[in-house]
Amino acid sequence: MGDHMRSLVAGDNLSHTVGEFPVDKPLRLLLVVATAIAALYSSVSLAEDGSGLALEDCRISAGPGRPGINARCGTLVRPENPADPASPTLDLHVAVVPALSLDQKMDPLVPIAGGPGQASTVFYASYAGAFEHIRRHRDIVLIDQRGTGKSAPMVCDSDDDILESQYSEELVKELTQECLDNLPHDPRYFTTSVAVEDLEALRIALGYEQFNVYGISYGSRVAQHYLRRFPTSTRSVILDGVTAPQISLGPGIAIDAQNVMNAILDRCLADPGCAERFPDIRTKLSELVSRLQQQSFDVSLPHPLTGEIEELAFSNFELAAALRLLSYHPSFVALLPLFIQQAYDGNYTPLAAQFLMISTNLEEALNLGMHNAVVCTEDGPYYDDMEIDFDALKATYMGEFQYLNLKTICSVWPAGVIDEGFKQPVSTDVPVLLLSGDLDPVTPPEYAEQAAINLTNSLHLVGQHQGHGQAMRGCFPTVMAQFIDQASVEALETECLERLHSMPFFLDHAGPQP
Repeated sequence: MGDHMRSLVAGDNLSHTVGEFPVDKPLRLLLVVATAIAALYSSVSLAEDGSGLALEDCRISAGPGRPGINARCGTLVRPENPADPASPTLDLHVAVVPALSLDQKMDPLVPIAGGPGQASTVFYASYAGAFEHIRRHRDIVLIDQRGTGKSAPMVCDSDDDILESQYSEELVKELTQECLDNLPHDPRYFTTSVAVEDLEALRIALGYEQFNVYGISYGSRVAQHYLRRFPTSTRSVILDGVTAPQISLGPGIAIDAQNVMNAILDRCLADPGCAERFPDIRTKLSELVSRLQQQSFDVSLPHPLTGEIEELAFSNFELAAALRLLSYHPSFVALLPLFIQQAYDGNYTPLAAQFLMISTNLEEALNLGMHNAVVCTEDGPYYDDMEIDFDALKATYMGEFQYLNLKTICSVWPAGVIDEGFKQPVSTDVPVLLLSGDLDPVTPPEYAEQAAINLTNSLHLVGQHQGHGQAMRGCFPTVMAQFIDQASVEALETECLERLHSMPFFLDHAGPQP
């Protein structure tokens, strides 16, 4: 899971820009409901014989003002509709970060970003440290998935004049149709089933025999489908924050988020210092949610990223968005009881600041047109109200708002290309390493277990006290490197994962108890 509308992203990713992923009011209402960069390079094309892709020196980065990474960049030209070579073409942005060693292996790693809607070049630049052990002997091959980054971006303009108080189902439909009407390309061809064909075309163009693929959050869906479609092109796969193909993301997001919030607050109450400082914290959260469902409170504060004064009507919507995305990362989790207590006491500024910071990062990271193209093809058509416990949804701090709005968006958005068997678990003996956090609020470990049903050569590792995305946690980078080196789940050295820990809870703004 920027733009004219938002949705509390069905997938993630931002998980990774935030840590992975709305400022104008309609965007806040829809992006957070669905969650879900200029480099120096020149346009190049396939070699005349079609056997290679010309690359030139460039730098990639996580955004303006962020450090750059040396790479070789180029443009892969692809038909908008691969089934029709005469269809308009798309320029897809490609970057290759070269291996550090002269002893280079000829099977690179291909990281795929989450969202859906985040660019893989931006994701990699943000988390390059997680892959440096792998990069010692292997190139890192990146392609901004069609609709993201510099690859035919599918961006919807924002409208600052629409007020939050005007929100309605009709407004969601209107904004969705406006987004569709202003897209530069046909959204039906911006789905996972088409994206994996681009990835295979890239492998052929660059002349690699096989890819090792890493997919985070929504990217794990892409990685699994690439493995399904092109098994002989795939040497190994790492799935991090796993989305199982048979699960349609949306209906369970609020319940999964509530389960993790309960576990976080239970851990606080089991800690003597936290329990003394924040007694009845679960009850206070419930009462806070009820209060903000009935009315919003005006907050004036400097924007944490720009310093400009922001006027924000803080309601249950902003509360839910801030709490959910803070719960992605174990370091941010340490602040949750303190922030909940402060909001309960009437000080909404800390959570409002978090909301502004997170939503700005999401807006910059996610392309909503691509996000909706994926969700409304691969998830929305499979929602079944008869199978949903609406009472359980309403009892969560997020409520049913997100699910109902995803349904509304997808009632307008056209479904696109989806391969036969796409919703079935992948069956393969290619080695697959699955990574989960036991406190992941969007892709809990059970999702990885369901994805692994027919993965006969797989291993599932669960980080204790961890949230969404394990690649940067503890010794996971060295475990991933060992797995890629040997292309096997056998004899992995995983004892170091026992040293993973959770940050102590902040009892005040000075930090945890000594």
